[in-house]
Amino acid sequence: MISRPDLLTTFNGLLQPERFRDYGPNGLQVEGRMEIGKIVSGVTASRALIEAAIAAHADAIFVHHGLFWRGQDGCVTGWMKQRLALLLAHDINLFAYHLPLDAHPELGNNAQLGLQLGLVVQAQFGEQNLGCLGQPANGIAFASAQALADRVSFVLNRPVVLVDQAQVAIKKVAWCSGGGQSYFEAAMAAGADAFITGEISEPQAHLARECGVAFIACGHHASERYGAPALAAHVAAQCGLTHEFIDIDNPA
Repeated sequence: MISRPDLLTTFNGLLQPERFRDYGPNGLQVEGRMEIGKIVSGVTASRALIEAAIAAHADAIFVHHGLFWRGQDGCVTGWMKQRLALLLAHDINLFAYHLPLDAHPELGNNAQLGLQLGLVVQAQFGEQNLGCLGQPANGIAFASAQALADRVSFVLNRPVVLVDQAQVAIKKVAWCSGGGQSYFEAAMAAGADAFITGEISEPQAHLARECGVAFIACGHHASERYGAPALAAHVAAQCGLTHEFIDIDNPA
């Protein structure tokens, strides 16, 4: 068991949220019971995840996407009331870390996505250094962007969107999990032959075709499934807690 304040201190020590300009509060978003023995991790604090955590007898939930975001109207109605009511009724703590979890160099979403795909990080780039630049761990270039896209699709077990005009071998790969499509130009400036992220917006298809850098969109949720369980498992092992990752399927 660990106390809520001590667990918060441990999470903050690893993720250093004070270093980031973010879109919502990082840390303890909903206060629950004081003593914590089991953590459930997930991508998003959806009602389905909260209900699954209740069934799993969790004392705390650790997620990437919390409940509160800049620009919300602040009213506790509808879906917000339903999620908060479940957390409060069952006295469950909710910890959420957004950009700090993306950026952690070993346990974060980007580092873990690269690990899953067999990519070695050589540098970080872009605003707040959220993007990663690297190459295949075996040092052998992908024969084509299609070969890289096939690898991503196989590992994440879902179809991907590939825009590839140049059709050349891929030596340097850049990636930024989630909604990182705005990092595409920074990835090109960093020398990437291909860029992987969760989503694609209309302008990126044109940029990929005109600039000869392949763009692969593999799903926001799919690209961010690895950071939360990696970090929560690390902390659970460090603090002698039980940990369970619950993946709520999301096609986005």
